[in-house]
Amino acid sequence: MTADKIKAAALAHFANHGYSGASLSGIASDVGIKTPSIYAHFKNKDELFLAVTEEAIAHEWEKATAYFNDSSLSFKEKLYGFLQLQMENYEQDERAKFWLRTSFFPPEHLEEQLMDHVYSYLDKMESLLLQEFKEAKELGLQDLNIKQAAKAYIALLDGVFVEMLYGGEGSAEERLEASWYMYERALFS
Repeated sequence: MTADKIKAAALAHFANHGYSGASLSGIASDVGIKTPSIYAHFKNKDELFLAVTEEAIAHEWEKATAYFNDSSLSFKEKLYGFLQLQMENYEQDERAKFWLRTSFFPPEHLEEQLMDHVYSYLDKMESLLLQEFKEAKELGLQDLNIKQAAKAYIALLDGVFVEMLYGGEGSAEERLEASWYMYERALFS
């Protein structure tokens, strides 16, 4: 289907060049169609961008829930592994790169709409983490501490994201190791 091909090409352009740097003519060229043909499927660049955003969010959420539903890992392994997975995904998966870039650098005119998606995702992620913490009875944390631990984990994840965007892979790995060392000592010692 042409709409799917357009979204796939748009994803690559938006992930690598941002909203402003992506052009409909470049997207159309990658699909092998003329630019006006895009308008048969999407009203404008904004509608295409939002369609790509919704698919990227759904994909990232599916990956997160599948990862945390993996019962072969210990709780500690899940937490650390998810941080590593996010770094790998950013380097290898254009949907992850697009989602991260969009959540930190939304187009100004779409910011309010996109931030609703970002905060909804973060709320769902926090709920998922709270459930994971509740199930990790070996920690012996009380409810208040569980909420704090989940929020601190989200902050750790945010710190790694920021370093991936601004500092690059090596710097992000250093931040991950240093932050995880402190988080792990506080939670599991």
